[in-house]
Amino acid sequence: MTRNRFAQACVAALLLIGSWSAAGALPASASDAPSPAASAASTGSASASPGLLRAMQRDFGLSRAEAEARLAAERRATELVPEARETAGAAYGGAWFEAESGKLIVAVTSDAGDSTVRALRASGADVRVVEHSARLLDAVKSRIDRLNAPAGVSSWSVDPAANTVVVNVVRDQRADSGVRRFVTEARKAGPVTVRTVRAAARTFAAGTVGGDPYYTGNVRCSIGFSVHGGFVTAGHCGGTGAGVRGWDGSHIGTFQGSSFPENDYAWVNVGSGWWTVPVVLGWGTVPDRLVRGSAEAPIGASVCRSGSTTHWHCGAVLAKNETVNYSQGAVRQMTKTSVCAEPGDSGGSFISGDQAQGVTSGGWGNCSGGGETWFQPVNEILNRYGLTLHTA
Repeated sequence: MTRNRFAQACVAALLLIGSWSAAGALPASASDAPSPAASAASTGSASASPGLLRAMQRDFGLSRAEAEARLAAERRATELVPEARETAGAAYGGAWFEAESGKLIVAVTSDAGDSTVRALRASGADVRVVEHSARLLDAVKSRIDRLNAPAGVSSWSVDPAANTVVVNVVRDQRADSGVRRFVTEARKAGPVTVRTVRAAARTFAAGTVGGDPYYTGNVRCSIGFSVHGGFVTAGHCGGTGAGVRGWDGSHIGTFQGSSFPENDYAWVNVGSGWWTVPVVLGWGTVPDRLVRGSAEAPIGASVCRSGSTTHWHCGAVLAKNETVNYSQGAVRQMTKTSVCAEPGDSGGSFISGDQAQGVTSGGWGNCSGGGETWFQPVNEILNRYGLTLHTA
């Protein structure tokens, strides 16, 4: 947010910097149970703003009608995922949103009964039969989590569409002996596919520069979503007890809790004239958005991000529960996206429609040449610290 915008809209200042700010991920070791905020997702979300539709058209190459249809289909898919998981039971193989058909695809193993398949199809999902269950693939991924990953291994996660665990290796380090040993051990754990990426993952904190961020020490990051009493952000931006300053240098609060690596989440209390509101900053690209809940979008769904460096960008959810191998150590339970980000975006927010998704942690690439970015699911952070998302 610009300085004069801050002066004009001080009531919205905190969350405006936060919700749409990009950069800070937080894979948590908290319970997988959804936070109370997730249930606040409205089944009849307000229609998308013109600015959001324009961003979808720009970043996905859609017409306005296509963007509206995709957002509506993604809302239906998001609501269907928990029901599909329960219906499939032990035969559940994962789920993802397919943009081409506008449907949720639910994978099931061959031992799923005919009645189960019929129930899934009746709910509006398409069904694919796969060899491995989600439970088996999750167990394989957990075994790989116990290995020591060299720098040439970027990340690993379950890919439900490919029905395998994908290990991502930096392209020019494929022949490294440590990488080859890791891949050999990973394949012993179960079904594994190796893919290559252009560069290793890194966090998106930055040295102090001008803009509308927050500062801790000489590091600049972006505020994430407002919660009652403060805001959530990335753990790598500051340790517990560290002071936080706003864009104008005034004191905001202190880190009340922080974890990195293993996780990448934190929360900051708010005082000294700062307060929170359920708004996400659009940076002039789209109108500022209200946050109405935190229902988790499926793989394949669109997601948008805004940060103090690169402002507003959109992409798709590529993977969930991915372990990211930063130079500082592995961070788990991350969500991977095709959205770009750059230094200074750490700690900011990812949102799908009006539903909070998470805060940016790191990635590779930039917003000129493209790349991938990971975020920590916001419900993990809320559950870990007992926080309540500030919603409209």
